[in-house]
Amino acid sequence: MGKADLDGLLDAAVGAVGGTARPGQQQMAKAVAESLSQGDPLLVEAGTGTGKSLAYLVPAIAHALGRKERRVIVATATLALQRQLVAHDLPLISEALTPQLGRAPEFALLKGRNNYVCLNRINSGGDEEPEQDGLFNPKELSEMGRHVLRVREWAEESETGDRDELAPGVSDRVWSTVSVSSRECLGAGKCPFGQDCFAELARERARSADLVVTNHALLAIDTFDGEIKVLPEHNAVIIDEAHELVSRATGADSGELTVGLAERAARRCHRHIDDLTAQKLDLAAAEFGVELDETEPGRLTDLPEPLAAALSMLRDAARDAVSALGKNRDKTDEGTRRQAQAGAEQLFELADRILRHSEYDVVWLDRSERSTALRIAPLSVAQQLRHRLFARTPAILTSATLKIGGSFDALAGTLGLYPSERADRFEGERPDRTAMIEATADSGASDDSGEASDGSAEQSESADHPIPWQALDVGSPFDYPKQGILYTAKHLAAPGRELAEEQFAEIAELMAAAGGRTLGLFSSMRAADAAATEMRHRLDYLGYPILCQGEDSLPQLIQKFTEDPRACLFGTLSLWQGVNVPGTSCQLVIIDRIPFPRPDDPLANARQEAVAKAGGNGFMAVAAAHAALLLAQGAGRLIRAHEDRGVVAILDSRIATARYGNFLRAGLPGFWPTTDPQTAYSALRRLDEAAKELEKDQPAKAE
Repeated sequence: MGKADLDGLLDAAVGAVGGTARPGQQQMAKAVAESLSQGDPLLVEAGTGTGKSLAYLVPAIAHALGRKERRVIVATATLALQRQLVAHDLPLISEALTPQLGRAPEFALLKGRNNYVCLNRINSGGDEEPEQDGLFNPKELSEMGRHVLRVREWAEESETGDRDELAPGVSDRVWSTVSVSSRECLGAGKCPFGQDCFAELARERARSADLVVTNHALLAIDTFDGEIKVLPEHNAVIIDEAHELVSRATGADSGELTVGLAERAARRCHRHIDDLTAQKLDLAAAEFGVELDETEPGRLTDLPEPLAAALSMLRDAARDAVSALGKNRDKTDEGTRRQAQAGAEQLFELADRILRHSEYDVVWLDRSERSTALRIAPLSVAQQLRHRLFARTPAILTSATLKIGGSFDALAGTLGLYPSERADRFEGERPDRTAMIEATADSGASDDSGEASDGSAEQSESADHPIPWQALDVGSPFDYPKQGILYTAKHLAAPGRELAEEQFAEIAELMAAAGGRTLGLFSSMRAADAAATEMRHRLDYLGYPILCQGEDSLPQLIQKFTEDPRACLFGTLSLWQGVNVPGTSCQLVIIDRIPFPRPDDPLANARQEAVAKAGGNGFMAVAAAHAALLLAQGAGRLIRAHEDRGVVAILDSRIATARYGNFLRAGLPGFWPTTDPQTAYSALRRLDEAAKELEKDQPAKAE
């Protein structure tokens, strides 16, 4: 595809969405097109306002509809971006590009099977055993029944059966009774509702589409599992919100084993296996529960012998149950038999993986007020991503925040892309890796064994084949030094475990000066709750509506915050990355402390130890890198449009005084910096007055 062709397609797409040409967007589109053609992984940092969605969608569609039609996968981390792409961007772009491409590009949305309502379960009564869990009283069960009935009525009218289209939504508990995992599914050929299955219809649409939108977790499952392919065949992958990929991929390859899981699996097996096998599974589940209660929480570098013995007993009993279920040929109740088999298989695999305790896994016991769980997660997903994704498929990774400490190298390393392999940006002739990848795939050289947990296969596979990757920062169209101030409260003491009086006083001063209009980003829900309670008391005389995460659904809270410029919204992680409120409703972003991982986070600690063991700086590579990405995301909530103005206030003096402060600040938008509180207060008062004048000329939003 020539530059003129790409320019024409991009102009048509920009016009269709009502946008304007942006140099960063044009630069990114060209880089994406070239990387898709050549096959090298490309990392693109595209700041807010760049229009990066169009910058990758247009060349992706052109690539898919080129001389050799090739499907492209687009993976996102959040539902909000999926909705934006599928409901808004792609319909407009598709129509606009059709005249130049010769036909309309086809696109589809694909999620995991349990995101779709199962017609077989919902028409056969759903989960028949909820009352046996012993966790819910009759009133709660009756309420659950009403929700299930509502889902059933909705399913009769729905075209997709997609959980995210059900409004209002239902709890995970309710949804689990009307959906199935891929293991529990009977299969389209055996299911009486196979012809109308929502999940199968979604997969069929994906198989006929040029571009498929999905999520990071499904991409990771498709990449890591050599036996189960959940995505249709594809030639290229584009990963938006790529700063989240490692976290989502880690989650997809993690597991948790609880007493409830073991007992539920045992109950479901009872009606399908012999009494002796069922009793062994019951006894093993009970013994596991006893030993779990006796084990101290935290990382388990070695399993205590009693716990290991209980796990062995559970694994063996689950294996016997799986064998017995496989011999059961009674097809009169195939649905519940498959459900029982799926539970027993999951139980066996989790217990077996934990017992093997590979050096590439981290195991820990997590105890909370609600439950106790034995958890396992991969120490790293870098080698799996390197050899199972980037070595096989052209990939574009993009986000507003990919550079850590001013460099792409740190994030690239967590993805399995080595800094030493980085190629100069489009200098000279590069080999066509796309052709090399396709030739490798055609020869059947790829390893689809699915044995990814210990990393040994990945270390040998493709060891002699470097993966040259490229990186590009297209900047942002915003003038950050003129639009925003970065205020660091250097005069405050370093934060303790809980918010102190001087921090509460600082928050109150800032909010009063801003006239409300505040997004408070906190390191924990305890801190957010404490700040909300304290500010409601201290600022009661001002009448600001102070909203706190957990008091309503997140979309409802964000809507209230957007509609009332005097409102303030406090919360934790979901707000750091999930709020897009341009305009005068958000002119102050408060960050209570540097968002390092918890000191007792077993996975983060294990990763730090691994880096240190290899000769690196574990704190900088893991804890500081984690904090830098979150800080950049949080600070990015302030300026969302060219007209926006405001202040980001960080109440952690360490960002100004600690040795790692420069590293953390390097990833933030280039706001004008100050440590003087009066400068920040004065700026906020001026912005508040200007906003009030502007709002006088507009109809009241909240009426």
